[in-house]
Amino acid sequence: MTDLTGKAALVTGASRGIGHAIAAELLTRGASVTITARKPDELAAAAKELVAGPAGGAGDRVLAVAANAGSAESREESVQRTVAEFGRLDILVNNTGVNPVYGPLVDADLDGIRKIFEINIVSMIAYVQLAYRAWMAEHGGAIVNLASAAALRSTGVIAGYGASKAAVIRLTEELALELGPSIRVNAVAPAVVKTNFAAALYAEGEDKVSAAYPMKRLGKPEDVAALVGFLVSDEASWITGETVRVDGGLLATGTLG
Repeated sequence: MTDLTGKAALVTGASRGIGHAIAAELLTRGASVTITARKPDELAAAAKELVAGPAGGAGDRVLAVAANAGSAESREESVQRTVAEFGRLDILVNNTGVNPVYGPLVDADLDGIRKIFEINIVSMIAYVQLAYRAWMAEHGGAIVNLASAAALRSTGVIAGYGASKAAVIRLTEELALELGPSIRVNAVAPAVVKTNFAAALYAEGEDKVSAAYPMKRLGKPEDVAALVGFLVSDEASWITGETVRVDGGLLATGTLG
């Protein structure tokens, strides 16, 4: 496990699920971590859990900033407070995502589609710009964006979300071209991971859904977190512009189940 001691990270949408697991992974590797989320109570509980977690003694390495990814003021505050608290910002993990629209695009509520792209794409670009200006332009860094297996296959269920995550993949490649060599930018594309966010996708029964996976189980947040920890480390120093699938082999079947 590569040591990230002395580095500082910002993980958006980290009060639970994948974001929370990523924050825990980075703390375990020695980094200082800012976590954001919209709901202050949930965020405070998440921070307390991280401080008491396996990293041990991480109290002064965890900063919780209540922030709505759709708010320019919130984004600015979370980046500025990270630099003020830790003196740097080496790692940005764009984890925040929303999906208020299910079903076919031809029937989709356009306000819902706008919200998906505003949070899943526009806020991601905004966070990159802020991190770049605040620290990374001069000092370098690593960025990981959360895409999705739904970006790579049609689902018929989460079409708007999948389209936004396909844009994340292109965004990642463009940023890798723009920001190299001092800043690496990669993405991860999970299939269904057992979180509250994805619960609707296996509501019909976890065993039935996981049967479609070669690994015969759904993902755990820690599966994604371990990959992110690698991608932001020096072990991945020659990897940029890549989208890495973490899907239990699902895409190898040619479908999304």
